[in-house]
Amino acid sequence: MTELKAYIIEFLSDEWIRNSLWTLLVMVAYLFVGKRMPPKYQLRMGMLIALLLISTTITGHARNIINGYWNISDNLPLHLCSVSNLIACFILFIPKKKWLFEFLFYAGIIGAIQAFLTPQINNFDGTSYEYLEYYVSHGGIMLLPIFMYKNLGYKLTKYSWLKFSIYINLLLAFVMPLNFIIDSNYMYLSNTPDVNNPLIIGAWPYYIFFWEIILIVLTYSLYVLSTGKRI
Repeated sequence: MTELKAYIIEFLSDEWIRNSLWTLLVMVAYLFVGKRMPPKYQLRMGMLIALLLISTTITGHARNIINGYWNISDNLPLHLCSVSNLIACFILFIPKKKWLFEFLFYAGIIGAIQAFLTPQINNFDGTSYEYLEYYVSHGGIMLLPIFMYKNLGYKLTKYSWLKFSIYINLLLAFVMPLNFIIDSNYMYLSNTPDVNNPLIIGAWPYYIFFWEIILIVLTYSLYVLSTGKRI
């Protein structure tokens, strides 16, 4: 099995600026068009995002398996963005689940923002597909919950930001011991990511405790910015 390294795009580099501007432009254009569509077409536009994520998810795993890159320590959907991606794939094809939307809203948006600010393409095989898939998948998990909130009648409850923190810690309680069992680094709970991230404060395990505080601040801030309400 070939071991792949992470590809890092430096913050504020020409590559970073180009990719960020194109991603932002596509998302803003999609939201602009979606806002002006009749309701039945708005749902279809939301489903189109989900179908694109389904396609990239299946294709990505299939490529890794065929090329001999897939392994249990790197390719399970247990990073925060991967969990968000999984939810985004099916959330519009099942009856409304308030807690699933709230999880996707906070995890998808916050996770994608971090991914765009400090891009680290794990297991990069040097192909254009892996490069493009990184931005499509992270753009999708950010765009879909915003689209659902703005156009499809999904709302955030008063303490959704606090409930999300509880959900994350339940996920953490599962992922952290699993990392030690299978020698993985899902959610970066075993080691810090390779990218220079200003939110990483201290060494293991101290940066995890700081993440807990930062997460609550970010989720509450996102709630206030989205709803215009304060607790």
